[in-house]
Amino acid sequence: MNYPPTRAEAVVDTLHGVKVPDPYRWLEDEKSPEVQAWMKAQDAFTREYLSRFPGREALRKRFTELFYVESMSAPAVRGNRYFYVRTHKDKEKAVLYWREGEKGEERVLLDPNTWSADGTVSLGVWAPSWDGRKLAFSRKPNAADEAILHVLDVDSGTWSEVDVIEGARYASPSWTPDNESFYYAWLPTDPSIPVAERPGYTELRLHRLGTDPRSDPLVHPRTGDPKTFLNGGVSRDGRYLFVYVTRGWNENDVWWKRVGEKDFRLLVKGEGAKYSVDVWEDGFYVLTDEGAPLQRVFKVSPERPERSAWRELVPEDPSASLQGVNIVGGHLALEYLEDATTRVRVVTLEGQPVRDVALPGVGAASNLYGLEDRDEAWFVFSSFSTPPQVYKASVSTGQVELWARVELPIQPERYTVEQAFFRSKDGTRVPLFLVHRKDLKKNGDNPVLLYGYGGFNVSLLPSFRSSIYPWLDAGGVYAVANLRGGGEYGKDWHDAGRLHRKQNVFDDFHAAAEFLIREGYTRPGRLAIAGGSNGGLLVGAAMTQRPELYGAVVCQVPLLDMVRYHLFGSGKTWIPEYGSAENPEDFQVLHAYSPYHHVRTGVRYPALLMMGSDHDDRVDPLHARKFVAAVQNTGQEAPALLRIEANAGHGGADQVAKAIESSVDLYGFLFGVLGVQADIIASAASETRGR
Repeated sequence: MNYPPTRAEAVVDTLHGVKVPDPYRWLEDEKSPEVQAWMKAQDAFTREYLSRFPGREALRKRFTELFYVESMSAPAVRGNRYFYVRTHKDKEKAVLYWREGEKGEERVLLDPNTWSADGTVSLGVWAPSWDGRKLAFSRKPNAADEAILHVLDVDSGTWSEVDVIEGARYASPSWTPDNESFYYAWLPTDPSIPVAERPGYTELRLHRLGTDPRSDPLVHPRTGDPKTFLNGGVSRDGRYLFVYVTRGWNENDVWWKRVGEKDFRLLVKGEGAKYSVDVWEDGFYVLTDEGAPLQRVFKVSPERPERSAWRELVPEDPSASLQGVNIVGGHLALEYLEDATTRVRVVTLEGQPVRDVALPGVGAASNLYGLEDRDEAWFVFSSFSTPPQVYKASVSTGQVELWARVELPIQPERYTVEQAFFRSKDGTRVPLFLVHRKDLKKNGDNPVLLYGYGGFNVSLLPSFRSSIYPWLDAGGVYAVANLRGGGEYGKDWHDAGRLHRKQNVFDDFHAAAEFLIREGYTRPGRLAIAGGSNGGLLVGAAMTQRPELYGAVVCQVPLLDMVRYHLFGSGKTWIPEYGSAENPEDFQVLHAYSPYHHVRTGVRYPALLMMGSDHDDRVDPLHARKFVAAVQNTGQEAPALLRIEANAGHGGADQVAKAIESSVDLYGFLFGVLGVQADIIASAASETRGR
């Protein structure tokens, strides 16, 4: 591999008595002309190398069919107005529409396809006022997290020239019932504030339409702690204001006051527990994992808010993890996970069972959502073989009807979905979803793509993913492991994969790979792994801990230098999840698995495709640069490639054409490295299209 040259420097830190080499620290400085030139050379080398793999045109054609689709989201109803987004076969970005009444004429409200010539400005959060006449929304340059908040008049489509708010990275507008104001989280954009310190500067402010945002009154001050998030909002009736101070993904404090009162009071201090509050008819409905790892629901009177007076409405279900609660149609809608598949239950506001929602199959469903006092509600359902479908439900009768569907050129009957369970290193039972063609033979030689995440209480559900279909068409197996660190089995499952128990996540992943090999699905040379963000850390650790177990690695927007991660991007907000190398005990754990620090010469690593974004302002791209440099300089034969998506944030570029090219590179790499024939791709796709 004739890579662009990368110099190594003799940089060594001594941390808690341990010498820690960091030869590629110079690659942290993205603004350096040398680093910019290195990135350009690496990306050019990668794209030229990937262009040699056969089958790319067949892949491009198939992804074009699968990605350019007509679809519709479930609506947000405000007054008599329905707001929803649609994708189109001839547009790069989804368009926001509205209707007067459910059957009214469809009107374009926001079309981000028109916002920039190169398509690099994206639509972020959007929130209609309660009467449906105003809309607060954010625009995000380069699909990054940083955003600017705007307001428009729905009837005229006119954007306000006054109501323009910078620092809207964390803004989630919460409208007052008079439709003239909203609360929002504001983050200063002062460049003198270190990036890693910025989360601690978040404030809650109130904006009144037509006034200068620079004079917006402060509602709740910043915490000053960069390890925290701060957000808040007002109840629909405008009587109660809540503020959440969140530490990691495991605990938060809830503050509240009646609107008009001067001071906030503490509702509950989260000590190893998290809480969320919904308000209706002068009652606080609190979802929490306090004393209940699978979560439960309490009702709290604002007249007696002390913890001893809370009344349990929905007790913990020992067989299912409660993921969320919505108040809709005068009832509570409860979303559960049972072995990583969704169940939705409806109970009264006093917690009495009413019914389970009739889902169309086994898969992933959203909770019911709608308005507290309207009977109509919606949910979205999908599975590995069923594209997302929107259903309308009656809360009072339980009747369910299809509201909007996606048509794709696939034949679901050709595929099968299995759920298997395997034992991890310490004996823990871990679930694994497997998707493949029904004619698959367990001959120990099938190409397998194993995906995982394992962190931040995130649950991986059996939901639709159109990009896997060329892989399935060509005889591949797609596997999703529900690792510890996720939220599939509640708080205990999350805790078992964070901080000093993070190695459990990697052990689960290795055990999933060993299961796939043992059961005859594949062999190491035909086993690929993929993950992004925290999942990028996962596959980086898998690659460096068990290189002989994997044939290819796709690592996307990852964390890989776990000794210095907290110094960059949003890193300090993740300290409650990972720990910090500034703490001696945490350092020992982090340094023991940090992938960047475990790249060794003389080791045969699997082929690596690193996929980064040039405007990722969440996970600093330095992780990808330093790790690729380290692997390339081991001198191994297998490729170690760095692909950089231009004008893209942590979630990639918000354009269908770029998603297609990214997927062509990803799967072209896997097909080439694992030896899947190009003619098989083309013939399988033709067969799936029904000729």
